[in-house]
Amino acid sequence: MEPGRQSAFSTFGMEAASLASLTWWMVAGAIVIFIGVATLMVLAMRAREGELTHTQGMKLVLWAGGVLPTIVLLTLLVTTLPQMRPLQAAPADLRIAVQGEQFWWRVRYQPAGGRAEIDANEVRVPVGRRVVFQLTAGDVLHSFWVPGLAGKMDMVPGRTNTLVVQATKAGRFRGQCAEFCGLSHALMAFDVIAMEPAAFDRWLASRRLADGAQDGPVAERGGKLFADYGCAGCHSLRDTAFHETIGPDLTQVGSRSTVGAGVLPMSRANLVRFIREAPSVKPGARMPAYPHMSAADASALAAYMETLK
Repeated sequence: MEPGRQSAFSTFGMEAASLASLTWWMVAGAIVIFIGVATLMVLAMRAREGELTHTQGMKLVLWAGGVLPTIVLLTLLVTTLPQMRPLQAAPADLRIAVQGEQFWWRVRYQPAGGRAEIDANEVRVPVGRRVVFQLTAGDVLHSFWVPGLAGKMDMVPGRTNTLVVQATKAGRFRGQCAEFCGLSHALMAFDVIAMEPAAFDRWLASRRLADGAQDGPVAERGGKLFADYGCAGCHSLRDTAFHETIGPDLTQVGSRSTVGAGVLPMSRANLVRFIREAPSVKPGARMPAYPHMSAADASALAAYMETLK
């Protein structure tokens, strides 16, 4: 993982930046308090017996133990309350429904007045625009966490939680499930790609034009293998006869940067490995192993999936 890609101090969202700033102020305050207490301890150890009278001691307790902490805590309360106010969404804001699964992410873009677009294991957001995440879970408790964008939000089966965010700079950042959800909890990651608004609009438009139907010998053989080995029983490809939604949508799987929700970098070799040995790559995954699949068939199927962009 690249340094800073999954860090609360490598921020690219308004809420995360506010939290990071608050953290640094609290660290600075803690350092000041530590220095003050250490100074008092040294002075007390060096003071001669009887130098500090009872009246002086009581004044010290009053000011250092009562008045000063009250002022500090009130200051923290006044300055941090505005930062706790969540961002407000507008009806025209982009909605992105994310559903946690074992162990991957179902993503659905819902632009105002536009067609919904389905994806998996990657989330793209426009910089400078507010985005409303509608978060739920399809099986067990999950938690949606992109440290550089915003705080954690639980994903609960049968309930939709809302998280409003606004990215402040472009880049590729990492998110993670932050709630133990099974054997491959630690292998349930995703990328958040923050894009300039014009680039995001072009990308979304390109998805509307793309489809799952491909031409040529690679596509012909790959499509047949996709059906023969039962892949169509779980996965969908837009504008084809494959519409099952048990597993991730594979319409544009070839454009993703990873295989298996952040487990392996995208490559033909890794696609072959995941296709044939998914349970060993991601323990507890519902995708079965295909030990009976020949290396030639697996390579042909992986080559076909690489064309799905």
